[in-house]
Amino acid sequence: MPNGLPQLKIGNIEINPPVVLAPMAGVTNPPFRKLCRRFGAGLYVSEMITARALVEKNPKTLHLATFDPEEQPRSIQLYGVDPDYIERAVTYLVSENRVDHIDLNFGCPVRKVTRKGGGAAIPAKPNLLRAILRAAISSSGGIPVTMKFRIGIDENITTYLDAGRIGEDEGCAAVALHARTAAQLYDGEAQWSAIAKLKKTVTSIPVLGNGDIWEAKDALRMMHETKCDGVVVGRGCLGRPWLFKELSQIFKGQEIDEPPTFGEVAAIMTEHAELLVSWQGERSGIRSFRKHATWYTKGFSGSSSLRERLCQVETISELKTTLSKIDPHEPFPRTALRVPRGKRGGKQKVALPLNFLENRFDASPSQLESLDISSGG
Repeated sequence: MPNGLPQLKIGNIEINPPVVLAPMAGVTNPPFRKLCRRFGAGLYVSEMITARALVEKNPKTLHLATFDPEEQPRSIQLYGVDPDYIERAVTYLVSENRVDHIDLNFGCPVRKVTRKGGGAAIPAKPNLLRAILRAAISSSGGIPVTMKFRIGIDENITTYLDAGRIGEDEGCAAVALHARTAAQLYDGEAQWSAIAKLKKTVTSIPVLGNGDIWEAKDALRMMHETKCDGVVVGRGCLGRPWLFKELSQIFKGQEIDEPPTFGEVAAIMTEHAELLVSWQGERSGIRSFRKHATWYTKGFSGSSSLRERLCQVETISELKTTLSKIDPHEPFPRTALRVPRGKRGGKQKVALPLNFLENRFDASPSQLESLDISSGG
């Protein structure tokens, strides 16, 4: 690696380059992970899987928790508010030899998660956080367990340093910080200085940074500025899975390839749609692909009207017909590289259970998670 950057190792898993695909709801399913892996090595994490739904063998959840036969290592993110369900879910995954790595979600900021005391709310209750980690790690059978979290609830309730210490104490193989509060959602710039502070606090295991990796050079800059051990890439790869190739190249000290032309992007779009169709059927697969189509086409000429047409296609054949009308030689618009994709900006008042913060050292969960929660952090 250039500039003396260290290799990243999470448990017994070597990650080279030190890049992790962030779990994203409705995005990081087996088809998208397969596409990203084709462009570069690294670790590719599933979308968030609810522990209770997994334990109760919910068919939709079991499908979300599948892996491509060639996928290695198999990485899954679990969500839960109850240590018992977390323990049972991890035991199931390990006993069935379904995974090689488990990540725990303590960063999801969306209302339906935090109002149940889950996701980004959990680190505000350090003893509950510790209980969940202990339940997962004690039943993991040696499979590395990591955790992902945010700076805190808001600027007045910051929890990330304590969360990192607890993760280190309980035996996490690594910790990852999305350098925003739950109240920030995805607004403004990520506070990379918090990643640097966490790295100085957590010293015996890798610390990964997440937030505003839009181009490959951002990953190097984050690692140099914060001294973190690796980066987690989320919205920056939406509609741009080739970002992982660029990351691989920059970490090897190589020149980065020119971005794909519109024709090359269209070929990737078609491949992505076909993978989704194979995984979930044509009707559902194409409908799932529509949001990706808006991300792939950002910045290209006439993309607004093109996106309108793409959001109406129902079949692979219609998709190919629509894409056949673009200019295949049009270069990738450089102005689109740093345009946010996916979750919108804006701030929020974080929804929490009634009286949630009155006894922050209570280790009992607020309530059991619902079976239908499926959202990323």
